[in-house]
Amino acid sequence: MSIEKVIVLEDDAIVRANLENFLRRQKLDVVTAPTIAAARDALGRDSFDLIFMDMRLPDGDSIELLKELQTRPQRPLAVVMTGFGSVESAVECMKNGSFDYLIKPFSTEQIEVTLRKAQEFSQLVKVNHFLSQESDDDERELIGRSPSMENLRQLIRKVARTQATVLIHGESGTGKELVARALYRESPRAEAAFIKVNCAAVPENLIESEFFGHEKGAFTGAMTKREGRFELAHTGTILLDEISEISPAVQAKLLRVLQERELERVGGNRTIKVDVRVIATTNRDLQQSVEKKEFRQDLYFRLNVVPVHVPPLRERREDIPELAGEFMRRFARKHGVHVKGFTEAALHTLRQHDWPGNVRELQNVIERAVILCGENGMLEPEHLGMAAPPENSGDGGDFLSGYNASGGLLTLAEMEKRHILAAMNHCGGNRTHAAKVLNMSIRTLRNKLHEINGTTPKSEDEAEVVEG
Repeated sequence: MSIEKVIVLEDDAIVRANLENFLRRQKLDVVTAPTIAAARDALGRDSFDLIFMDMRLPDGDSIELLKELQTRPQRPLAVVMTGFGSVESAVECMKNGSFDYLIKPFSTEQIEVTLRKAQEFSQLVKVNHFLSQESDDDERELIGRSPSMENLRQLIRKVARTQATVLIHGESGTGKELVARALYRESPRAEAAFIKVNCAAVPENLIESEFFGHEKGAFTGAMTKREGRFELAHTGTILLDEISEISPAVQAKLLRVLQERELERVGGNRTIKVDVRVIATTNRDLQQSVEKKEFRQDLYFRLNVVPVHVPPLRERREDIPELAGEFMRRFARKHGVHVKGFTEAALHTLRQHDWPGNVRELQNVIERAVILCGENGMLEPEHLGMAAPPENSGDGGDFLSGYNASGGLLTLAEMEKRHILAAMNHCGGNRTHAAKVLNMSIRTLRNKLHEINGTTPKSEDEAEVVEG
């Protein structure tokens, strides 16, 4: 809730009392002042979100106070009230920072409209301030046409239009935040705020304040009231990134927010209602964390309404060329480098790697390659800074992966051929040892090698020489 504390600066006692009573019925804290001097005194003692001020007062004109408010770092929104309205007066007030301009006598409906506009404007300003301090890394779309990625997109489209809480799980670097942003963009809340909290990056003693905000003086250094991320995300979506990193104490308070949709700031006693859709991510097995008593079971159930798994890059190798190409173009623009593309050897190297760091690792490898690219504009294996893969089988494909050089899937017969040759290479050509590794008889291995080499056994009962 952005508007909580209000000053009513009005010399007419009846108007002042009526406005005060109405604002208190709206659950707002109200301070009244009959003069500019009294208003200045109140503003010096506390911070306020909104001030209703009469234009003409016994000790001066409100325009001067309007000008003073603009110099304050924590200034309230100002609504000017007057019984002598004119276009010139309204223009002058707006030029000096007035948020709204009311002509007396006004109705309670007009005050309600003004309060609603002030709430929305204050929320927008605070969200924009927060987002301006965040790094802009949400330009990326989900890339890839593998079956697992198509299934993921289909699930996102189905879940996004609901209000369900989503738990996204997957290894580090797989793109869990991109999935969360896709859920947000395709949801009915796409026009509202998307607020992210990196739970792993916030110190444990500050995470509660980050989530729920704090009141002025709640702890050392809390010089002003501060809204938490849940309040900033009101009517929108909040992303709790790496949710497994929060302490048990904060887990209990987070559970209350998910259950009751309400919170209290640190150091405060006001119950604040929030309307927020929650998306959480984790790279851990939260079920195991629950069994180890590291994560609350009831919170896990609240978060895991719709589980979404993001596959690791090694399980969708056919997407590597498309991902690498997109990263190449992006970093070429960023660094002003002319790059034409990848050589077949470079693509072969990329497909062979296991990518323990997933898409994030691939992104870093491609950025380095673009920077080191030669004058011919082609990215070679040496630009990638990765170990060379095993030699291929002679058909341009990857020796031990399930894909050929063009990214197409191999047949089972081709995969069997490559696996047998890899075993023979591993055993130094010793068929007896290779047969043991492959868990097949020496005769079966011999026959398969004849098929691979296109030769014919001398006889069905050809004696096998025992190899040392």
